[in-house]
Amino acid sequence: MNKGLAAVILAAGKGTRMKSAMPKVLHPLCGEPMLYYPLAAAKQAGFKQLKVVIGHRAEQIKESFAAEELTWIEQTDQLGTGHALMCAADSLRGYSGPLLLLCGDVPLLKPETLQQLQNYHSQQKAAVTVLTAQMPNPHGYGRVIRDGERVLSIVEEKDASSDQRAVTEINTGTYLFDTAFVLSALKGLNKNNAQGEYYLTDVVAAAVAAGQTTRALCVDDPTEVMGINDRCQLAEAEVLMRWKINADLMLGGVSMVDPTTVYIDNGVELGVDTLIHPNVHLHGQTSIGKNCIIETGVVVVDSQVADGVHLKAGCAIEESQIGPACTIGPMAHLRPGSVLKGSNKIGNFVEMKKSVLGERSQASHLTYIGDSEVGQNVNFGCGTITCNYDGVNKHKTIVEDDVFVGSDTQFVAPVRIGRNSLIAAGSTITKDVPPDSLALSRVDQKVIEGWRLRKQKKS
Repeated sequence: MNKGLAAVILAAGKGTRMKSAMPKVLHPLCGEPMLYYPLAAAKQAGFKQLKVVIGHRAEQIKESFAAEELTWIEQTDQLGTGHALMCAADSLRGYSGPLLLLCGDVPLLKPETLQQLQNYHSQQKAAVTVLTAQMPNPHGYGRVIRDGERVLSIVEEKDASSDQRAVTEINTGTYLFDTAFVLSALKGLNKNNAQGEYYLTDVVAAAVAAGQTTRALCVDDPTEVMGINDRCQLAEAEVLMRWKINADLMLGGVSMVDPTTVYIDNGVELGVDTLIHPNVHLHGQTSIGKNCIIETGVVVVDSQVADGVHLKAGCAIEESQIGPACTIGPMAHLRPGSVLKGSNKIGNFVEMKKSVLGERSQASHLTYIGDSEVGQNVNFGCGTITCNYDGVNKHKTIVEDDVFVGSDTQFVAPVRIGRNSLIAAGSTITKDVPPDSLALSRVDQKVIEGWRLRKQKKS
């Protein structure tokens, strides 16, 4: 039964030039593993049956995409691209639609290009349609040998003559096949070439020999089909992808002072009229609301920021939720589990962890709030510390509404501070404080008049 169009993605290679223990297709690119992008492009172009050929560190790749509906095909011996598709043959039994073949290390390919390839392949009634690009310096790529629209062959560089190497139209490794034809043609492939591998490119020559239609569609922008073989190329792809992310956001109403220094992961959401200053990093499952200001050096990871928030310079925010109209920083640190309900002020060198602050509560400077539940309209004075860890277990501090906390206060958890209380500066609070109370715990001040003069006279 046809469950939608089928695509095979090749991701079995070791990627030795990456010089990494990690499989090449798992190297991160704008917050996602490289393999994510060809999979996403295929899905957006209408291909529902996604079959991924894996080999090197196969289990690690499977784990990284455990949430995806994918068919995994193992290629235990890497004997070339033709052999990789041979391994997928059994999974394609009964399928009669067009077959898309992609490389897992070509992350910049657009779904619109795949749709164009599909339309052209269908219009031409082709057995094989290859996606190509014009490269001024085609070194390392297979050359596309044409006779007008007809593709005669694709010659790998190691097997090419000097005349063939002068051709600048290159094979991108992306194809559309008539499924019945390609599965039949795979049976006739051999390894009589410079690399001793089964070349998928030989299917083109087989189609020509069989009198089938062979076509090529050339992309307008060759950077779209660049393959990633080393970390330099990975960095190049990241620059191109980040620029596209930033350009799309700016066209959607976000302002950036210098977009070349803004690092935003794929999938991060930003609202209109938000201003991003240089050297900002927004990563993971992050969303920023409308009319926000994100100043220089801010790093936000897996956090939700509501409308009208001002993140001042140097803030680090992880797995937190910031309500509307908050002001954070400069140099504040919100660790996982921090929740600000709205209109909060978290000032310089304030750290929060696994704590909730009610509306209009604030800590303006030099404060640690950990494992705490804080009500509305609470003010923490400078140097306040919630002492949440006893060396074995974490304990909770609860501060009810309208509490004023004086500077240099320590709350030794577990402790509850009743609403509308005042904690005097310099206090160490070890017991619950009832509502509407004044709590203070200080050593009595002693003054010995003339002591300093007597000491000076003796010396």
